[in-house]
Amino acid sequence: MVATKPSRPSWRSGLTRNVVVLGAVSLLNDAASEMIYPLLPVFLTSVLGAGPAALGVIEGIAESSAALLKLYAGYLSDRAKRRKSWIVAGYAISNIIRPLIAVVGNWVHVLLLRFLDRVGKGLRTSPRDAMIAESTPLEARGAAYGFHRAMDHGGAIVGPLAATGLLLIVHDEIRTIFLISFIPGTLAVLLLLTSLREMPSDKRSPGKTGFSARAAWAEMPSTFRNYLLVIVLFTLGNSTDAFLLLRAQALGVPVALLPTIWVALHVVKMAFSIPGGILSDRMDRKKVIIAGWAVYALVYAGFGVASLQWHAWALFAVYGIYFGLTEGVEKALVADFAPAHLRGSAFGLYHLTVGIGAFPASLLFGLIWQAVGPAAAFGFGAVLAVLAAVLLSLLPLQRPETGAL
Repeated sequence: MVATKPSRPSWRSGLTRNVVVLGAVSLLNDAASEMIYPLLPVFLTSVLGAGPAALGVIEGIAESSAALLKLYAGYLSDRAKRRKSWIVAGYAISNIIRPLIAVVGNWVHVLLLRFLDRVGKGLRTSPRDAMIAESTPLEARGAAYGFHRAMDHGGAIVGPLAATGLLLIVHDEIRTIFLISFIPGTLAVLLLLTSLREMPSDKRSPGKTGFSARAAWAEMPSTFRNYLLVIVLFTLGNSTDAFLLLRAQALGVPVALLPTIWVALHVVKMAFSIPGGILSDRMDRKKVIIAGWAVYALVYAGFGVASLQWHAWALFAVYGIYFGLTEGVEKALVADFAPAHLRGSAFGLYHLTVGIGAFPASLLFGLIWQAVGPAAAFGFGAVLAVLAAVLLSLLPLQRPETGAL
């Protein structure tokens, strides 16, 4: 009998039960979140009278606080050898808190609720990302994370479409839309409770008490730490997407169509997420990320010089390609580096790194916009993206399982 060469495993091998369940949960949760998010900048500025700087403070504090909890939750899920309870608690908190934005009276109240919403995100994100790696064959990690991001973006398509339809029914009563977001959020939590399965914990470290970010950092490979330092630089120029919606409105996109332009962005994100993940399974993940950052720089430069309404639509569409080439791929690279017993901690460090840059990024962007103008703010983001891409291209990285990226 002639031996046949084994075929390359299909990317569909990454779609295990837990990956599909977590993808469906992300779709429902993001549908709830994205019924609110595209309308939030307008709600803050037009209804509550806040300015761009306040928007930067809200988003920066919210995301940075979440990043700290992502590290803590990831570390504790390693020690406790349990991930599901953290995931369920995180989604439940967000979906209870988020609709309460409907009853706020000023932007400080929005800041508090966004902070509590991000607490939920902080508790669930690192344990969830670690569970995806533990539920997936090594050769299909990129596809698994790409699928999860695609489902997440699918929710970001459903949510704004639902918001647009409901706005026509409730006659632009934004607060009513915020309240209705409770429905898909509740369905997400119920799906987690009934369908998500805890993975075997034999590869995780024995339970310990105490917590030390320094100890978690010291246990990671030096190449992984260098990678995270480059991520910090890129993140400093990666402000909240709420500013893109504000820019689109300034370019003439009507308020009623802001959810639609958000949908257009997420259609592209969804379309490119799985191909981007599959591509990273078959070639150098680093090159895929660099290509995504180059797209980001071009888009931000474009927003800086844009002058017509159609420019906003075109730039939002191209912006989605950046996400498809980076979101799932960056997480797959983290999973590649992470020691099996500290996978939650590795994702916590990754998310903390992103969060370290989140507050100054959004705050600086808002201040530059307010003091100099949008062109300078978007130019700042583009320049940092280019610098980060150059540094990543020069960084020698090794993936532990294969010896090379």
